[in-house]
Amino acid sequence: SGNACETDQMEGEVEVVTPCPTESHGLQGTIKGHDLFGYVGIEAVLDQMRRKTMKAGFEFNIMVVGQSGLGKSTLVNTLFKSKVSRKSCSPNYEEKISKTVKLQSVSHVIEEKGVKMKLTVIDTPGFGDQINNENCWEPIVSYVNEQYERYLKEELYVNRKPRIPDTRVHCCVYFLPATGHWLRPIDVEFMKRLGKIVSIVPIIAKADTLTMEERQEFKQRIRQDLKANGIRVYPQTEYDEDPEDRILNDKIRENIPFAVVGTDKEHQVNGNKVLGRKTKWGIIEVENVAHCEFTNLRDLLIRSHLQDLKDVTHNIHYETFRVRRLNESNLTVHGLALSCFPMENGTHGTNGTSDRSESESHL
Repeated sequence: SGNACETDQMEGEVEVVTPCPTESHGLQGTIKGHDLFGYVGIEAVLDQMRRKTMKAGFEFNIMVVGQSGLGKSTLVNTLFKSKVSRKSCSPNYEEKISKTVKLQSVSHVIEEKGVKMKLTVIDTPGFGDQINNENCWEPIVSYVNEQYERYLKEELYVNRKPRIPDTRVHCCVYFLPATGHWLRPIDVEFMKRLGKIVSIVPIIAKADTLTMEERQEFKQRIRQDLKANGIRVYPQTEYDEDPEDRILNDKIRENIPFAVVGTDKEHQVNGNKVLGRKTKWGIIEVENVAHCEFTNLRDLLIRSHLQDLKDVTHNIHYETFRVRRLNESNLTVHGLALSCFPMENGTHGTNGTSDRSESESHL
């Protein structure tokens, strides 16, 4: 068959691929299953990767955006089953409306079964709380871009750190008030702008204020609004890697936005302790899928898609930023002119830096 590779499917699981010339004029073939003379031990590399990851740990940076009173701090605490929000771990925290959008972050090292995760929660007090909310998303856009800029600068150093600190925002959870109507103009404008530079997961906050019928209608309207306005929310169809991914992600897309309830209080239900909100009429169980979609959100952010959120941030959003910045600055990888590398959102005290406070703890 000339230069074409020939593939024969044999009985069982063994696939024999006839070697074909590669671009480097060498031969490349595939050896599977029973073709091996004996056990090689290739799969042991997974254990090696696991050990290295457990030793080094990993970073996850989550941003929560929404107006005051939507339960952002409570939901973050519920997600990670610990007091990780800025509100929870600030001894002198004052509940007052900020006059401007100020980005503040708090970091914790969470350890579970030998795996360490440095979690950073970025809060946006003041967003959507003013009489005039025009351009209130600009400090948030600046912050996200500033983290990309910081990472890019580290990458361009001649002597790079073995491991570049990753402060890039891996996920932005956007809180929608449970109005039961449509997306507000501020919601549309924010998600339009931020959806281009960060992975956005919209959720309906305090969903227990809606009946099940109202909830479904509201979710449907929001999906229509997102589509009509060309808003890109995570997970995007074009990033599905294979049919298996697509099936999993289609189920998620059908349920977005998740209608969630958050609480850090436990109650007794049928002899078991459950996280829930107690009312005169009963207990709304946070982790009961019949009551709300909190578990869907938790599974997406932590149990099934955490690494994918990081990969999309690095390979899509950061890469887009990197290409644009290098083109703007007329830099090449070989001619590192860092002295004339303008820091748009970095060293000159933007909202992302001057208004941001950071604290760390170990859980």
